[in-house]
Amino acid sequence: MAQVARCGLVPLLGLGTWKSKPNEVQAAVEKALAVGYKHIDGAYVYRNETDVGKGIRSCIDQGIVRREELFIVTKLWNTFHEPGAVKPGCMESLSSLGLSYIDLYLMHSPMGFQKVGDELFPEKDGQRLTSDVDYIDTWKAMENLVDEGLVKSIGVSNFNITQLERLLSVARIKPLAIQIELHPYFTRDKLVQYCQDKGITVVAYSPFGAPDREFKNEVKDPCVLLQDPVVAAIAKKHGRTSAQVLLRYHIQRGIAVIPKSVTPARIVENAKVFDFQLDKEDYDQLAGLNKNWSILPASMVAKLQKHKYFPKSDD
Repeated sequence: MAQVARCGLVPLLGLGTWKSKPNEVQAAVEKALAVGYKHIDGAYVYRNETDVGKGIRSCIDQGIVRREELFIVTKLWNTFHEPGAVKPGCMESLSSLGLSYIDLYLMHSPMGFQKVGDELFPEKDGQRLTSDVDYIDTWKAMENLVDEGLVKSIGVSNFNITQLERLLSVARIKPLAIQIELHPYFTRDKLVQYCQDKGITVVAYSPFGAPDREFKNEVKDPCVLLQDPVVAAIAKKHGRTSAQVLLRYHIQRGIAVIPKSVTPARIVENAKVFDFQLDKEDYDQLAGLNKNWSILPASMVAKLQKHKYFPKSDD
């Protein structure tokens, strides 16, 4: 990974930190940067930004990497959608990370939540306390962060085509990237094609189907993606792991990917995806696995689907 492969400005391979425990993620970040990763993905809601920042700064201090080589991503959480709350939300992340700027700042969702103390998922009587703040107004406040030099670029996550079209019609600064759930069981071809046509880099989260998600019992997998016989057969054909095949699939779609791991051997293994190629038969077989199946549990969707800006799937 001496030369970092990119899609536009975004390195094609990054380290995801969703579900990484604070006492594990610092070492994971340090290992990733030591073996050549430059893209680290995080979020305010993950509650581990302080330790992610420690890992980044440790590698900078040791001379392993320079800050300007890195592509650090974090996200504005739903409780900071009020325009006046956007900068404070960003400053909290910058303070936790110990950085002076963020390379890519994403709006985590088009759906705002009410601000109730420090609660991330405010509820009353079992109902999510949502906010009708227009994501367009939130975006305009995020554009100001670029003007102030607090972030280099901005983007979105979990938006659909209709919402992107509306945003693009008024945006002074176009989204650099969109981060969405993507894997062979959920290929989202319409949304991916739309973004690529508009020059918006697509970043895939949960590329392995999030097998360790905490709400796994609520959503029955069609098959554990890493154990899918089609994936396994392609991996055997190329002398690779199923994880490497799944990552390579995204890269050949022109999509950046952010696999999460805190295991040193897997962090290294996940980086070894630039020295082999899936042929057309492989690619078509993987694309043919699509089931429009998402990792999101019905209980989560039920609490949000009445939201004014719920991002109904384009697929």
